[in-house]
Amino acid sequence: MTKLMQFCWISLCLWFEFIAAVPEVVRIGGLFDTDENRQEYAFQKAIERVNANRNILPRAKLVPQIENSVQGDSFRANKKACNILRKGVAAIFGPQSAAAARHTQSICDTMEVPHLETRQFKMSRGSCLVNLFPHPMALSEAFASVVKSFGWKNYAIIYEDLDDLVHLQGLIGGEHYLKPSFITRLNSEITDHRPLLKKMKNMGFSQIVIDCTTEKTLALLKQAQQLGMTGSYHSYLLTSLDIHTLNLDEFRYAGANLTAFKLINFNRPEFKKILHDWDNATTMKTETALMYDAVYLFAKALHDLDASQQIDINPISCDSTVDTFSHGFSLINYMRVVEIEGLSGLIKFDNQGFRTNVQFDIITLREDGLKTIGTWNSTSGLNFSQTYTETYTEIVESLQTKHFIITTLLSAPYFTRKPSSELLTGNNQFEGYVVDLIGEIARILGFNYTFRIVPDGRHGSMNRATHEWDGMIGELLEQRADLAVADLTITYDREQVVDFTMPFMNLGISVLYRKPIRHSPNLFSFLSPLSFDVWLYMATAYLGVSLLLFILARFSPYEWENPHPCKKDPEVLQNQFSLINSLWFVIGTLMQQGSDIVPKALSTRIVAGTWWFFTLIMISSYTANLAAFLTVERLESPITSAEDLAKQSTIKYGALRGGSTAAFFRDSNISTYQRMWTVMESARPSIFTESNQEGVERVLRGNGNYAFLMESTSIEYVTERHCTLTQIGGMIDSKGYGIATPPNSPFRTPISSAILKLQEGGTLHALKTKWWKEKRGGGSCTDEMHQKNNNANELTLASVGGVFVVLLVGLGLACIVAVGEFLWRLRMEALEGRVRHDLISSHVPKTKPYDILQKVDLQPPNY
Repeated sequence: MTKLMQFCWISLCLWFEFIAAVPEVVRIGGLFDTDENRQEYAFQKAIERVNANRNILPRAKLVPQIENSVQGDSFRANKKACNILRKGVAAIFGPQSAAAARHTQSICDTMEVPHLETRQFKMSRGSCLVNLFPHPMALSEAFASVVKSFGWKNYAIIYEDLDDLVHLQGLIGGEHYLKPSFITRLNSEITDHRPLLKKMKNMGFSQIVIDCTTEKTLALLKQAQQLGMTGSYHSYLLTSLDIHTLNLDEFRYAGANLTAFKLINFNRPEFKKILHDWDNATTMKTETALMYDAVYLFAKALHDLDASQQIDINPISCDSTVDTFSHGFSLINYMRVVEIEGLSGLIKFDNQGFRTNVQFDIITLREDGLKTIGTWNSTSGLNFSQTYTETYTEIVESLQTKHFIITTLLSAPYFTRKPSSELLTGNNQFEGYVVDLIGEIARILGFNYTFRIVPDGRHGSMNRATHEWDGMIGELLEQRADLAVADLTITYDREQVVDFTMPFMNLGISVLYRKPIRHSPNLFSFLSPLSFDVWLYMATAYLGVSLLLFILARFSPYEWENPHPCKKDPEVLQNQFSLINSLWFVIGTLMQQGSDIVPKALSTRIVAGTWWFFTLIMISSYTANLAAFLTVERLESPITSAEDLAKQSTIKYGALRGGSTAAFFRDSNISTYQRMWTVMESARPSIFTESNQEGVERVLRGNGNYAFLMESTSIEYVTERHCTLTQIGGMIDSKGYGIATPPNSPFRTPISSAILKLQEGGTLHALKTKWWKEKRGGGSCTDEMHQKNNNANELTLASVGGVFVVLLVGLGLACIVAVGEFLWRLRMEALEGRVRHDLISSHVPKTKPYDILQKVDLQPPNY
């Protein structure tokens, strides 16, 4: 029973094999232009390998039917395609030209013959077309992913064909931060594109996407090299998948970052074997590899179709309206479901017949040739094989052989010439903070450098009319320098065209002005601790308390006392608080000296105690304030801040022309600073200066009529050496000095790391102390102020002269009063003596003196 079943099964298989057998000879057509890209050669080699492989179509043999010299002529392509169809073919491969391919595709769609293409994919696709070239959207996503990962913000696109813009949609029509700043199309009628490249260079574009054919891309790179646009600070993304076929030796040591994509996997053993069989070829174009894969794809689909149905391949006439290839659509469907590993990687199609799961190798040019740095897959996206650490290490190692041209300008203490009697050359002729800073960074990173003073002596500002930059920024953009190091402020406008390292110094804008005038103390400066109103109120309080004490002492019975204690019932009582005594008591307590009279009644004691408390507080406050007023020198300045400058019109003020300080006021949205910019811009003659030194000199000569707006660090340097100048107010803004590099410089990160290392090690602080407080006369004003602060301020005669005046006036007044009292007493005694004499002469007899005393009712003295 078992043998019978086996016999039936074998018979059934043989029957199916007979009815499903593919013809022994399967003709496939090939339409080719000139064989510069070896399309025909790949087509024939692929057929040979399929025929030699007995695992695919073991009973059939592929026979090529080739028609050459299509040359992009649609009429000729139409005629040659019909010639191939009349020979009975199962599929047509090619051609490569767009016009000829469209006509061939139309014929194949009509005759239902599979049409296999390997040229760059267009969006239009026929029902019988199978294209192995990656889909434009896959390319678009790959390009956008790389541009995004590189962080390109200001880049340009150069394209050649309008139809090719479809695979740039990820950039042109993608996210806003991915869109190019400039896009242009090459003129196909000219070959010299240097004017266009120069224009892009002047516009500051150093990141460029080139979407051209391989040959045109190489021509553009050579012309860019002639303009100096292939250095370390330029980056190019090349969309051609055949960059690996170009000879890029002349760009290997230029330093340009050339990035491209590669579809072919060079590491596959089969690929190396194929190259060896192809007359020891060293490389292969993408479309050539795709032609090889297309033949294998067709053979595998035909092999699978052969297992399910009988395949008849008959001649077809283009003139017939009924002749079609009956197995055409079935063969196409099989090709769309087949998965094979080809020279271009995994070949797989989606349900719409577009190639999917495409993987590109991302390659870049190094000194040792093209190197794969990552992959992009339509499923998993971008994946760099080189880690950040490896990339950083590679950049740092490349610095060992770099020689930087450093642009700077003469500005103390950052960069100055050494005072020397000998002739100095090279870097030895300069000194300053910048020289030491670059020396420390070079010691860490190991590069060499040469300082070069910027010709126009400017930091760098953009001409609003021409959009061109001058100064050190212009030197970087023109690639005449690799680094710009000076008191160069990091601003938004500059950051848009060049790159900055992390700041090596933080600062802000402030006002440089002469120190306030020291006025001599007033003669009566001892009155200054209390205001005029307080003195007036104290005088009023003194008189009021004295009067109240006088009244209460008169009113209270306890303030009256017996002037003669021996008499128990005196007719007259005495009160010690007369008006004069009340005034004396109150002034005595105010002066904290007391008096020989004291209050006895409770009411008067309350008044006295309250007055004592009042005088305690007032005298203590006066004494404390008097010490400050007599020992501290009062400085008077007409301005105390930038706002004071804006409010007045007497003192003129300016800034460095074209510097970041002027740009701050020009672009500020704060009304005060806008008003200040309007005043500065409209002033005639101009109040702007060509250098900071000129501004300092104008402040020194201005005698208080000119203020200079500049960075706080520069003000600190100036005030350390010019003791008559000072900083007015605080900082208006906050910013920093950084080292500028050309845009997209790979060396910015290592230099920033070196600056951070110097900052953490205290080197930056030590350098600032050295050049601000020690070198070139630094610290003189600081030492003077320190000595002045350590020694207590001596009170001069001008500070206490008023007290002496008061003393002299008081002594003089006392003398005058004493003389007056003496004269008054003499007069009173004289009057009293005359009265007595007249009384005695008119009433008393001359004979008996005692009788006279009795007549005038005078008692003789009781001895």
